[in-house]
Amino acid sequence: MHIPVLLNEILLHLRLSDGDVYIDGTLGAGGHASAVCKKFPGISIVGFDADFAATERAKDAITFAGCVPEIIHSNFRHMGIEYLKLGFSAPQAILLDLGVSSFQLDDDRRGFSFKNDDPLVMTLKDSPGPDDTTARDIVNSWDEENIAAILTGFGEERYAKRIARRIVESRALNPIETTGQLVGIIKSAVPAPYRYGRLHPATRTFQALRIAVNDELGALTDGIEKAFALLKPGGQLFIISFHSLEDRIVKHFFKKQVELGNGELVTKKPIVPTEEETHSNPRARSAKLRIITKL
Repeated sequence: MHIPVLLNEILLHLRLSDGDVYIDGTLGAGGHASAVCKKFPGISIVGFDADFAATERAKDAITFAGCVPEIIHSNFRHMGIEYLKLGFSAPQAILLDLGVSSFQLDDDRRGFSFKNDDPLVMTLKDSPGPDDTTARDIVNSWDEENIAAILTGFGEERYAKRIARRIVESRALNPIETTGQLVGIIKSAVPAPYRYGRLHPATRTFQALRIAVNDELGALTDGIEKAFALLKPGGQLFIISFHSLEDRIVKHFFKKQVELGNGELVTKKPIVPTEEETHSNPRARSAKLRIITKL
């Protein structure tokens, strides 16, 4: 079951009235959107997601909550173009939840989890095409220097060079096809204390590969600008990030808008989950919510 992160905090700060438009740029299973529908039944809901299976689940959840959503099967980085096609008025609120949903993490066709032995795909798309990059492509064809660069830059992995070197050595013997193979390679490359530490030794490598495959930071940079531009004056932009690279982009963008006189921060520091939430939903533990109002 997917549990929407920081839901109570979002509902507390939302300012919606009948007739307003609420955009969920990362619809997922529709957890946030369906809860927003229940609290503000007179609004219009527009949802974006590149995962068709996710949008079907979300449509059912939001409809059950009492709203008829307009769902667009696309990444939120294309929000500007796609939303204008609908002919709706400027939205009052936009949410971007940058985390991968529980459904996607647990989907054995995608290879996001290092707990199983699944195909190395890691794309957020439900059906990647022949021209789409996968994690398998990266570990089997990128050179050692570039693999190390993404592990350092996107995963902040301290043993990036050692892991990249071991990946290249291993693929020279046999192609790396599954998450289980990759986990074994990572474990063989890092020191014993790191293998048995609090954090699984493959966590940062898997994060880096997922970010690279889906161009997540590029999508965020594009999407946050499009989202803020779409908002009506007085509208709110909510962004939930899950690691420091995402949060840094959000923080700097919000700061820039404040300095330009285009926005006002709702909270100076990010909102984080309560102990109660992290206990009931451990995947929420690294979440940070930032909110800005467009002036």
